[in-house]
Formats: sequence, C-alpha cells, structure tokens
Amino acid sequence: MTQFFAPARFARAHFTRAVAGIGLLMLGALPAGATTIEKVVSPGGIEAWLVQDETLPMISMNFAFDGGSAQDPDGKEGLTNLLASTMDEGAGDLDSEAFQGKLEELAVSIRFNAGKDQLFGTLRTLTGTRDEAFDLLRLAINEPRFDEKPVERVKSQILAGLRQQQEDPDAIASEAFREAAFGGHPYGKPGDGTVETVEKLAPADLKTMHGDLLSRHKLAIGVVGAIDAKTLAPLLDEVFGKLPEKHKLPEVVDVEPKTGERISRTLDVPQTTILIGLPGLKRDDPDYQAAFVMNHILGGGTFTSWLFEEVREKRGLSYGVGSDLAPDDHSALLVASAATRADRADETISIIEEQFKRMAEQGPTQEELDKAKSFLTGSYALRFDTSGKIAAQLVALKLADLGIDYFDRRNAEIEAVTLEDVQRIAKRLLDGKTPLVVTVGPQAS
Repeated sequence: MTQFFAPARFARAHFTRAVAGIGLLMLGALPAGATTIEKVVSPGGIEAWLVQDETLPMISMNFAFDGGSAQDPDGKEGLTNLLASTMDEGAGDLDSEAFQGKLEELAVSIRFNAGKDQLFGTLRTLTGTRDEAFDLLRLAINEPRFDEKPVERVKSQILAGLRQQQEDPDAIASEAFREAAFGGHPYGKPGDGTVETVEKLAPADLKTMHGDLLSRHKLAIGVVGAIDAKTLAPLLDEVFGKLPEKHKLPEVVDVEPKTGERISRTLDVPQTTILIGLPGLKRDDPDYQAAFVMNHILGGGTFTSWLFEEVREKRGLSYGVGSDLAPDDHSALLVASAATRADRADETISIIEEQFKRMAEQGPTQEELDKAKSFLTGSYALRFDTSGKIAAQLVALKLADLGIDYFDRRNAEIEAVTLEDVQRIAKRLLDGKTPLVVTVGPQAS
C-alpha cells in the first residue's frame, strides 16, 4: 500500500512510493565484492542493471512500471493499490490458492506495491528455483486472474485498514495535508482510496487498469545476486517482453504545492500531530545534494539535528521530531513533523518555524556542516546490507536518471557541498516562506 505521513517515522517515510522514493535519499555504497554495476540489454531491447554476486545462491530483482496511484480515475481512487495487492492472487491456470501454494513450495517471494508515480514489484528466489520463479513472475505480470473471491478478500483487508485510518491522527493529518497542498491535482488523491471508492471497485476495473498501466515504457529493473548477464537477458524478455511499448495512462503535469494555510482537525487522542511543509526540490535539481545536507542539519539527522535539539532535548515537547525532503516525479516537498501535547502544539510549531528562519538567515556553522558531511558519507555503506536493498537502489537510481556511476560519485558530491551552497539553498527554500501547517489532535484546554 502507499504510505502516509507519521511523525514517529517521518524522517524515513513520506508520501512516496513505497520502496522507490525513499531510495532516492539513501543511495549508498555497495558491499565489498559486489561493486560492479553492469548494464544488461535483452534480445528484445529490455534493459536491466545487474550486480552479479555469487556469495549466496540467491537472486533479487526489483522493478518499476511507469504509472501509479496518481493515475487512478476519478471516483476509483485506490484502484492501482488494489491492482498491486491482487496481481499475485492467481495467474494463468493457477488460481489464488494454487499460485500462493507454488510460491510457498518453491520458497519464492513475489510482491507488488503501488506508489504515487510507479507500480513496483520484487522477486526473491534461490538459484535452484530460478526458472520456476521467473515463470511465476511472468504469469503474475502478464496473466493475473483477478478472480472475484480473492479480490473481495483483499478488498476487505484494505477496507479494514482504511476504516482504522479514519481514527488515526497521522493518516488524518496526511490526508488534510495532501488535499491542501495539491487540491484537485492527481497528487491530491488518496493513494489507498477511500472506503467509498474501494467498495465500488470490481475485477473488471482491475483488468482495465492492468491493461492500461503495465508497459515497457520507462520500465526500470535492478537485479542482484548469483546470475550473469547472459542468463539474465533472455529471462527479461520472458517476463516483460510481451508487454506493450507504451501505457494508456493520462499525463500527470507538474504542480507546485500550495502553502500558507493552517488547518486543524479535532480528534480525541493523547497528542497532537503536526505537519509543516514547504515546496522542496525534485531529485534532478542541481542544488539537491546541498539541500540534502542542509536538511540533515535542520531535521533529518535525528539525534543531531536542530529540530531534535530545540524541540526534544531542550524543551521535551516531542519524542519524535524531524524533517525530510520528499521528491516526486511531478512535485517536491520539505516537510517537518512532530507530535506533542495539545496545549503545547502552538509552541512546538513556533519553535520549528524559528529553526526554519534560523537556517535561512544564519545557516549552520562550518563545524556543523563538516559533521553532517562526515556522517552522510561515513554511514553510506550501511544502507546496503542485503541484495534486496541494493536491487531497490538500482531501480531508484534508474528512475531518478542519476546515471549508472552514481554510487561512485555520490560521496564526492556530498563532500563538495560548501557552507555557501547550504546558505544559498536555505534561503531559496526557507527565506520568507509561510508554510502549510496541519494539526490533528484534542481540543486544547
């Protein structure tokens, strides 16, 4: 399912996409012995990026189709999320029980997930069951059944989650923020849908969306494990080769998030959830690395950030506080979040805004900048402790069009950020800006 803002985990989870969007912020070094990224092109012209690693007899593949929940038709919000949740519920001649049973028998994992701009998938298999695993993936991608019984079962699970979100302050805050920031733009739609829209979805809708969305257009594939290019190439054609060249989805235009409004929702919960947002930077902006370093100092650095120091350490206002950059294909945000007592929500908001102003007007010290860069480069390799994580980063790299050599360049780009760069981007993003502020919590006494 798609994600929503939540103060306790916001620094590592935001509007984006599942799997991929987060990866754009965390691309790291590859483990020793698996440092070469090879471009593989199948006989049919399908491209994948491969890190061959024979350490374990396993293969991990991540992939992303162009088009996500932002393309859900009006009145059918949640359709792409339901599509992703049902593509492994039977395919070809195998009904849901038989398909899932085959996966379990072979110890194969196939999963799909809907993001705002892409539909993601993963395959995990041992090399001994490689051919069977790729064939099951072929079926799931090309011939999903969407039988009524499993579709209704999955719908029931999604609906239960949506009903729980109606009493969840994080979900309510996320919805209010999204609607205020993006209005009638497709990014303003609820990615998981609503109870009303999901209840109306039928297998016929899934079949139509499947035919409209899945294609080879901008298909991104990352593979890691015990497989070579010669073996991988024909498997790519087997799995993806029969898909159409282009999808049939409407174009999503770029949008600047709206800010300057304050929205409050009353909910009888122990604390008030706070979201504070401004326009951010898309990943291809030349100033992105400078903004990334700046945000680490401001609120992304967790225990070392200004927000943590001022809001939690000095005043004890919030257990979890932070900020993050949220780049998407057609917009971008910089969002801070916290949760605090209702009677201290205004104070917490003021302190966060003060740190925005401080960053814009003063910026960090050279020592703070040096410490941030040292952490961001030194912790780089820790992001990649499994083949699945590496495969996910290869896909993120491809989606952001950062180049196959980005892993080699990234630390140097961070090291090259100067104090003047951070001060410039801080002024660009924060100086004189009035943020969008959303609060959800009990009525202050």
